[in-house]
Order: sequence, then structure tokens, then C-alpha cells
Amino acid sequence: MASSSVLSMKATRGHLTLLRRLSEAAGVSGDEGAVRQIVREEIEAFTDHLEVDALGNVLALRQGTGRNRLRVMVAAHMDEVGLMIIGADGEGLLFFETVGGIDPRQLPGKPVWVGRGRRPGVIGIPPVHRASDRELGAAVEADSLRIDIGVDTREEALELVPPGERAVFATPFASLGPTIRGKALDDRLGVATLIELVREPPAGIDLLAAFTVQEEIGARGARAAAHRLEPDAALILDATPSNDLPTWDGEENAAFNTRLGSGATVYVADRGTISDRRLIELLVGTAEAEGIPHQLRQPGGGSTDASAIHLVGAGIPSISLSVPVRYAHTAASLASLADWRSSVRLAHAALSHLRPAVLRRSRV
Repeated sequence: MASSSVLSMKATRGHLTLLRRLSEAAGVSGDEGAVRQIVREEIEAFTDHLEVDALGNVLALRQGTGRNRLRVMVAAHMDEVGLMIIGADGEGLLFFETVGGIDPRQLPGKPVWVGRGRRPGVIGIPPVHRASDRELGAAVEADSLRIDIGVDTREEALELVPPGERAVFATPFASLGPTIRGKALDDRLGVATLIELVREPPAGIDLLAAFTVQEEIGARGARAAAHRLEPDAALILDATPSNDLPTWDGEENAAFNTRLGSGATVYVADRGTISDRRLIELLVGTAEAEGIPHQLRQPGGGSTDASAIHLVGAGIPSISLSVPVRYAHTAASLASLADWRSSVRLAHAALSHLRPAVLRRSRV
């Protein structure tokens, strides 16, 4: 095995470079081309078959060895939440709509990259010393905000940025010791994990890697990919919002769903999927046997590509494995490098132990 493998538990400079490229690439739902290009560059030399389907999913095959191999779909979504330009006013300020789940309170004053040319802009709001008491007390709504790209007329603005172009937060990636900061860590962390698995695949399965599109607006790409691949089981790699910060009233936080630094996160259930119990036991048992830091994500809201995949055809046994992140779906998220490494190790180890006998176990 290559000495640079993340399975060694050490994040190399190469891994950080990959995470930086993925995080800083613009890939709002439906416009994932920049991320797709990085993925293809990173995996093409390692695949037995690679294709881009009609929706833009990147589908890759790594054939395993041995008899009675399971076909296992491992999915990670390439898209991120962001903004779509819908027009401009007479002063050249751009109207936009949000794409995916973004809290409008996160938007005012944020620098953005606009369009495929990554034109710099800023989401404008009146300065506090010029705002009225009514404006200061009003809830922030996305349709009351504009993106300023520094031009003076509607015509100039729309020539530079026609309707339909996307905008993303202009957040440089940064390594902060044991953590990393960047935009779109949901789910570029999962994309990086899947790239590692394609490069160094688990033995004994046929790895069906699916780098999916449009997860943030309804897991659309995953549904099409699952129909195309027809897997026996599915593992979904994602990032999950961590709720491990102090409460606003100073009381102990007893409602956290995951904690940074506590390891890879195994899903039991979320809003869209109840994980297959046999796969829960496989992941947890593997983590315990191999000493891989892990935690269970408390059941609750949110969902992953599993919500679409597990319902395809006659049903696909599915489970999600995530990296906890703070401040998901904002301009800058934080994640632990150790948690990411644990997720790669656990995914690889569990898939290496996934055999037909696991899926033949009784559900009782």
C-alpha cells in the first residue's frame, strides 16, 4: 500500500491540497462541472470503467477479486448550497435565489464568487449606522438582498453574469492545526474519501463509486445513479452538521447529535432513511474491532443520498457514514482532520468485511 495513504492515519500535504481544491471549487447544485473535473483527474487512471451519466454523475467501477462479490455503491455528492442569479436592477445589482438550505441570516456582507469566471462580488445590505430601527429589527430575507459586482447598469451586469449563473461563498480553505476550515465541506469531505477508496479499493467487492449531483435539492442524481448501477448495498459518504456548541443560555448542551473530534459518524436514522441494521452492526463492529474512533449520529432531521438510493428498484440496503462539521451550509465550516481520517479508515475496513453473508442475516 502506498506510504501516502490516508489509511496510515496521517493527512499528508497531498491530501490537504486535494481538500483545498475540492473546497474552493464552485459546484452549486446543477452546475457541478468544476468539481466533476477534479474528480475525473484524480480517479481516471485507477478505474476499470468510468462514465458521466445524463445528469452529470461521475460513475466509476473498481472490480474486486474473489468469488461471489457484492456490488456495492459508495456515493458522495459533489454539489453544494449556493445562489442562482435571476436578474439585475437598474443600478447593476444582481437579484438571486438560494439553492439548497441556506439561512438568509448568513448572507449579508458575505463575499462571493459569481459565475464560471468567478467574478468577485459582495452580498450587500445597508450599513448599520444608515439603517432605520425598523430595518434593524426586521428578519433578513434573501429577496431583499443583492449581489454587488461593481458595475453601474443592468445591461453591464447581465452581460457579465447572465441569469442562471451560480454564486458561491468566496471562502479560502485553511488548515487550522487539527481542524480545517472551508466552504462546501458538506460534502467535499465525502468526495475526498471516495477518491481515496477508488485509488485504494477494499478487497472482495466490486466498488461502484458514484460522485453524485443535486443532492442538496432532493438527492436527484443519486436516484438516477442507483438505477444505473443496480447495487446489492450502498454506503453513502457525507458530512453531518454537528450540534456540539454551548447553548445560548449557558446551560449544558445535552442535545448534541455529533461532536467534532469524536470520530466518524455512523447513521442510525435521519429524516429520509432508517439505516439497515445489518450495516449498522457491520460498521460499529468493525470500528470497535479495529480501534477506529467513531460515534453514532443521534436520529433526527436532515438526510443524505441514502434517502433516494434505498428506495430504488426492489430496495437497496443502505447506510450513511459522515464527518461531523460545524456551521454547515454557511460561508465557512469547520471539521476535524482526525474525524475525516477515521471515516476513510472505517469505510475501507467495513467494505473489506462486507460479504453476501452479511446481507443474508435475519432482520429479527
